[in-house]
Amino acid sequence: MESIQKDDFYRKALEAAEFIRGKLKVQPEAGIVLGSGLGPLVNEMEDTTEIAYSDIPNFPVTTVEGHSGVLIAGRLGGRPVLAMKGRFHYYEGYEVSQVVFHIRVFKLLGLDKLIVTNAAGGVNKNFKPGTLMLIKDHISFFSPSPLRGKNADEFGVRFPDMSEAYSRELIDLARAAAEVSGTDIQEGIYAFTKGPMYETPAEINALRILGADAVGMSTVPEVITARHAGMKVLGISCITNMAAGILNQPLSHEEVMKTAKEVEGMFMRLVKAIVEKL
Repeated sequence: MESIQKDDFYRKALEAAEFIRGKLKVQPEAGIVLGSGLGPLVNEMEDTTEIAYSDIPNFPVTTVEGHSGVLIAGRLGGRPVLAMKGRFHYYEGYEVSQVVFHIRVFKLLGLDKLIVTNAAGGVNKNFKPGTLMLIKDHISFFSPSPLRGKNADEFGVRFPDMSEAYSRELIDLARAAAEVSGTDIQEGIYAFTKGPMYETPAEINALRILGADAVGMSTVPEVITARHAGMKVLGISCITNMAAGILNQPLSHEEVMKTAKEVEGMFMRLVKAIVEKL
């Protein structure tokens, strides 16, 4: 996918949205972005239509293991949703405008709610691999803003408010869904870093001092873009490993995928219960 200039961003997003709209059976009510190892949620969807990212005009393609690169429309918990099985990352070499392209497309498709999920490293020492964490806020100082450059006026204002990046209404809804589904959840602050290298122990210690409970290489650019466009956002992290220096052992993507596999049942039960309440 070629780099997108601000002047034709809206046109390119509209082309992608119109293509997708032509494939939909019903109007989706929410978008879901699935992180590393969390894609099996789509197996719970019914009456599905799959669209490869490579078939969508102007869409990026994902290059990361555990990200299938398929957009799936269907029903989850009886509600029509549009799910991204795999996302795009700044570390893959994309411009930040490309990393969030799908969020703008979601908005043009009429979606006003977004559930973003990720695999994250645990910074809070009270967490353990397999913990599910509702994101209540984030820290992001480490890469260009997805809103950098000429403002996309079709989507939102030049200086959007981020005091409620993650919807308190949806967090309350998720808490209720967790109780109904018998799912143990935590809440915390997610820190975004550029990757693809894992953070150093000193960096993790600094993030803990700043108030972070988890760390990862995605999600925040999507959330900023969604809030700019007036969408309500719910974020869920699956703590797949403890961050560098906590257990004094090396980190690997294989560990991330293994833990995500072990908790997929609990994760799917929670997200399905949340969607049912939207």
